[in-house]
Amino acid sequence: MSSLSSGFHAPLQVVGYVGTRAGDEERGPAVWMREAEAKQRLLLEGELVWVYGPRRQELATLIIDDSLPRGAVVVRDIAGIAPTEIVRVVKPDLDRGRQKEWYA
Repeated sequence: MSSLSSGFHAPLQVVGYVGTRAGDEERGPAVWMREAEAKQRLLLEGELVWVYGPRRQELATLIIDDSLPRGAVVVRDIAGIAPTEIVRVVKPDLDRGRQKEWYA
């Protein structure tokens, strides 16, 4: 059973987007979520996670931020995702290799 078909993958709403520029100290794909949301998904801070959006998916670093509302995430530098959209954050199954695009 793949990580996409097992576990907890409740949808999350994007409440913020951070776009960086060349030269910014902190750059690259990242996703912020509450610790309780991460625990439900068996995720740890600093871990790589799949962020599945309506148009594409991307690996991003997980950052814990309990100031966010329940069911919400903030993303950084993930193309194809905009505020108010619904995404899923999933632990990657690195033993199975690349998965087909999944969003539902």
